[in-house]
Formats: sequence, structure tokens, C-alpha cells
Amino acid sequence: MQTWVNVGKGAIGLLSACKLRLKGVDVTLFLKSPQSLDIIFNGQTLHFKPAAMPITNVFVAVKSYDAYFALQSLLPYLADDAQIVLSHNGIIDFTAILALLKPEQGLWFLTTTHGALKKENEVVHTGHGQSVLAPLNKMAKVKQQDVFNAMDIALGSVNLVDNIMPFLWQKLAINAAINPLSAILNCQNGELTQSKHYNTLMQIVNEVCAVAKRAGYELDEAKTLATVLDVAAKTAKNYSSMHQDIKYGRQSEINAINGYIVDLAKKLGVDAPINVQLQQKILQLQHSTT
Repeated sequence: MQTWVNVGKGAIGLLSACKLRLKGVDVTLFLKSPQSLDIIFNGQTLHFKPAAMPITNVFVAVKSYDAYFALQSLLPYLADDAQIVLSHNGIIDFTAILALLKPEQGLWFLTTTHGALKKENEVVHTGHGQSVLAPLNKMAKVKQQDVFNAMDIALGSVNLVDNIMPFLWQKLAINAAINPLSAILNCQNGELTQSKHYNTLMQIVNEVCAVAKRAGYELDEAKTLATVLDVAAKTAKNYSSMHQDIKYGRQSEINAINGYIVDLAKKLGVDAPINVQLQQKILQLQHSTT
């Protein structure tokens, strides 16, 4: 039977751990301070023990700025042929992370539209969505079916693809529109579907699509905007992760979301003034609350 280790106490990571446990998968947690943890999910209390070594399968759902350091901290405990599934918002360069791995270790990326909220020791599945999973190196394909099956239980339904980047751009467009605006306006996602926010959402999406096109990834502006509005409507009662980060004085992922768009736009000679404004405003809010 497969065993899985989930890293940290983030909502998506704990959601996946709970869903795996309820399907009979042996799941443990890798925390900064090793400890057992009781999590309430769907009215049940699930007990999770600290991870045992060596770790053969691990799900790393962390903030984008923590991805490299999380994997670096895992290295001494990983089996030589470990399979590692990484998941976060935004886009980062995977080159440095791949360079950390041993020759037989496999790296994956999973992007998801599932929503989760952690309230003290309870995890709530706030929005049902879909996930896309892709291998990032050759060794990831060695245990492809096992990894796919586990992620389909944890955050299904899962679409297995060869290239994650087109899907990361689609998710980036959603995050770039919903996350910073909901944080700046201090509102739930559903408020963004009001007509007064339509033009701003359209401008954000149009800039993302223009940068994506110059980078070689074609995004349809109208369809992308429709997807943003659909996600905001389906998660109407949710607060975005960036909203929660600003509210509680935590570092946000703005530099891997709108900041990624701004940096790439400069390199490619594309104007992205709305994304520049959003990045600057979130950084100001972040600074004022930390």
C-alpha cells in the first residue's frame, strides 16, 4: 500500500491529507516541529502522526516563496527514488528545485481550483474544483500511475498532462484577477462579480493574455475573463488566500502572481500598468500589516 507525507499545515495540504486518509491511504505530516495533529474534517476527527523516514511519496503544498526552502528541508529525509508533488499559486522557475534532486527522484507539479479553509484544527472544503498534474522530470514518469491515483483521490478529478505551463497560465490569470482585488477591497470573492468591477477584471485579464501570448501561450481574452467570473461566482463566500495573508499580516504570493506578470512583461516589451499597480498596492498593504 502507498504511503504519503504531506508537508505543513496549509489548507490545501491538509484537505488532501484528510481525503487520502478517508480512502484508507496511510498519510503522515512533515512539520517544522514534528508532532501529531488532530484535524476535524466533515465532522470526523482524523489523527495524523509525524512522518517516518525515509519518505517515498510527498505532497508539498506551500506558498510559492517557500517552495525551494521546503524541498531543501526535506532532502535529508527523502528516499533515493522519492516522488515529490509540488503545488502552489503563481509561477516560479523550477530549475533551482530540480537541481536539488538526486538522479532517481521524480518531481511533479499539481495546479488545482479546489478551495479549502483552515479554521484552527478544522479544514473545510470550501470549493470543489479540478486539478492538473504534470511531470517535471524524466523520473517522475517511473511511478506515474501511483502518483496519479493518489492525487485523484486527494484533489480529483485530475487531468494528467505532459506540459503544465499552459495550465499554470490559466490559473495565473484567475489568481491575478481575484486575489489582489479581493485583498485590496477586503471582500469575499463573490463581490468581484458585481458590474462595477467588470472593467478592472477585464483590464487585468487582457494584460495577462497579452504577456502570455508574447511568451508563447495563447489565452483567449473573453474565455479567460468568463472563467475568472465563473470561479469568483462558484467561490462567492470564500476569501482568497491573498486576502487572508494581508488580513493576518503574512507575506503574500503577489510576486509570483502579478509580480511574475510584471517582470515578464518588462522582459518581453509588453505594457502591464494594472498589474504593476496591483503589485505595488499589495506590497504596501503587506508592509503595513507585518
